[in-house]
Amino acid sequence: MKKFKKLICLVLVMSLSLSLLTACGNSGGRRGEKVTLTVYSHLANYNGEMVGWFAQLMLEKFNVEIILISDEDGVYETRMAAGDLGDIVVWGADGEKYIDAFKQGLLWDWDDEDLLVEFGPYINEHMQPALSKNRGISERETGVPTLYGFGHNVASNARDIGSFFYTWCFRWDIYSAIGYPSMKNLKEFADVLEKMRDYEEVDDIGNPIYAVSLWSNWDGTMAMYPKSMATAYYGYDEFHMGLYCPETGEYFPALMEGGPYIEMLEFFNDLHRRGLLDPDSITHTFDTMAPKLENGGTLFSIFSWAGEDRYNTLDHLDEGKIMLSFAPEEAKPINYGLNIYGMNRIWSIGAKTQYPELCMEIINWLCTPEGRMTIDYGPKGVTWDYDEDGKAYFTELGKRTDADRNTEMEEPYSGKFGDGSFQVNNTTWDTMVINPESGEPYDKKFWSSYQPEPRNDAEADWREFTGASSIHEYMTSRPYAVSLGTTYSDGVKSVEFRSTWEQVTKEIRDSSWRAIISDTPGDFWRIIDEMVDNAKAYGYEECVDWSLGEVEIRRALEAQVRADSN
Repeated sequence: MKKFKKLICLVLVMSLSLSLLTACGNSGGRRGEKVTLTVYSHLANYNGEMVGWFAQLMLEKFNVEIILISDEDGVYETRMAAGDLGDIVVWGADGEKYIDAFKQGLLWDWDDEDLLVEFGPYINEHMQPALSKNRGISERETGVPTLYGFGHNVASNARDIGSFFYTWCFRWDIYSAIGYPSMKNLKEFADVLEKMRDYEEVDDIGNPIYAVSLWSNWDGTMAMYPKSMATAYYGYDEFHMGLYCPETGEYFPALMEGGPYIEMLEFFNDLHRRGLLDPDSITHTFDTMAPKLENGGTLFSIFSWAGEDRYNTLDHLDEGKIMLSFAPEEAKPINYGLNIYGMNRIWSIGAKTQYPELCMEIINWLCTPEGRMTIDYGPKGVTWDYDEDGKAYFTELGKRTDADRNTEMEEPYSGKFGDGSFQVNNTTWDTMVINPESGEPYDKKFWSSYQPEPRNDAEADWREFTGASSIHEYMTSRPYAVSLGTTYSDGVKSVEFRSTWEQVTKEIRDSSWRAIISDTPGDFWRIIDEMVDNAKAYGYEECVDWSLGEVEIRRALEAQVRADSN
């Protein structure tokens, strides 16, 4: 059957130029009958047919339309029961769901009939450690080292660090206007946020400004934002039923008395009681929160992509407003060491696809320099290109789309840049990897062409105050923790234990939000005590014990990386 499918697919791709098959892209487009592919992504925030410039580019290069399916409640179970996950399948983690899928035969073996070698040559040549890690996952689970894909943010050098994304984005124009008050710890940070809110009370469209707006649809084992706040402040990495210190190997279970997670719940409850927390946080999705951020409705974000990347539009910059990184003195945010094995968000191909070669060609192109640049910056020759020295630069249109995602695209593409962006929401190479075509990182902040003058007086003031000329320079000038890249992947839970885990995590998530929006300290601690008691009744301690077993595996793998790096 697979050979028959392959013959069909080869007919469909015969007109694809040789340059594409060698991972250099197909500038002439792909002829033949138009194909519709379903991409099921656990990371997507969008459902339906992809539109805009990326969809138009896929049609131009591969004669493909893409239907994107996000991982909403029940979607995974429904597609697993049907035995068809889609054509391209993107996983949010390389743990249980992914493992269940390949164990049930629902993912395509990339070594079958040399699929990878023939149609993924760039991946095959440049990502062997990441492919080896993926084979290791299947070998551990089935005894057979089968290749089903690779993880995101692959690196080419294990000794490098990534670009920071816990950057403590902060409305610098307001902070400077109130006289740069001390921000040593979380208490002082909350005090400063209150002063900033009192200075500017309404956003661009007249709605109240809050210190921060959270969202709940990304919650997992714990409430996402409080958990991430511990990562941004202490440098502790989320790890199963708690937080892990990558420098010491210490583990802090989620409900540990006096532990970092409970501390961050208390911090956000303090913001709530001061009137500084967006009251819609508990019902927000990221998509419903984002417009508030873009309209200036929040004063800070611990994430770069939910802070400066969205707020610093041309209009805001022209008005003298800006979000820039500035953290409390005691904060020690995490950064992730680049991982030659790739991280845990897996690119794979569904076993029922009629077009495995075409799927592989698309994934392969996304791994080429042009494909990786396109994911972040748009079409080559339209929003970015290389100069006579081979260095990347933004075109005039690209400068506008980089500054404002609502910028309208130009011929041959249409629609707003943001609406047409890469909605699959996964990456191939880490942005700090050197682009072999330019000799500079994929991250625009490190392009020789992207060393701009201050965009307004507020940014000039920030540079003078911090002594840094870029966010990365500021973040590396102060304390930070590094989480090493290893071959670790999540262990598998039994069916019975999964049920226990789900009951415990639901209790933690639900009670965390109740605690955050409680109106008095007494109510807060009463809810915390109830959460601990209920979680223990559901099996919390069993979950912690399982997590500690995974901690031992992670410690050993980190020790191996350190030894290999010496």
